[in-house]
Formats: sequence, structure tokens, C-alpha cells
Amino acid sequence: MFPRKTLLAFMLGICSMTTLAQTPQETLDIFRRQAMETPGFQGFSATRGEQFFKSTHANDWSCSTCHTQNPAALGKHAKTNKTIGPMAPAINAERFIDQARVEKWFKRNCNDVVDRACTPLEKGDVLAYLLTIK
Repeated sequence: MFPRKTLLAFMLGICSMTTLAQTPQETLDIFRRQAMETPGFQGFSATRGEQFFKSTHANDWSCSTCHTQNPAALGKHAKTNKTIGPMAPAINAERFIDQARVEKWFKRNCNDVVDRACTPLEKGDVLAYLLTIK
């Protein structure tokens, strides 16, 4: 049997983990608040997001180079061949629920694909697109 303090610490840890999780829509809301600081921001566009996702950029890569043209499918990293889970939150419930991970992966992938950090508008557009995939 576990000592009471250990059990209490474990339960508090579990509770705090679930309160840190967010929904993909909450992630989109964070991007919206960031994008609102950009002059002329008028909202996100799933159409622009799809175009950004599927178009090649600075390094002749697109998001779909690794994540495929179908964000509901498994992808594979172009250099490492590592399998990548589906990007669509409706298919992969682990996507876009942890802001720190979301920012980490956007930073890494945007640097690979567009050779710079993505803007809040670009991130929001891509997520708006991915939220349309069922």
C-alpha cells in the first residue's frame, strides 16, 4: 500500500495534468489573441491554411512533405523516416492540446519549411484548416 503522502502527491499530479490540457479550439483562441496584435487582422482562414499547408516554401518543402496531403493520415519525416501521427485533431486527439508542445513543433517545423518562425496568422490559418478535417 502507498503512504498517504505519496498517494496524495500522485493524485494532485494527475489533477494538475488534466487542468493543463487544452482543446485545439483553445489553442486557436491563443493564436487569435496573438494575431489581433497584427494590424489588419480579420480572422483566420481555413482556405489560406490549406494553401499554406500544401504549398512549398523557402526550402522546397511544404507541411505536407512530411504530414501528407491528407492531414488525417499518418505521415513520415522526409529525412528521418520517423512515422508522424495524423495532424487533424479530429483523428488524433493528442494534437494541439499542450501550448508548449504546439509552440515547440511550430517553431521547429516552420524553421524547416519556411526558413523562419511562422506568424500567429499562419499558425492560426493552418490550425483552422486542420480543424475542418474529419
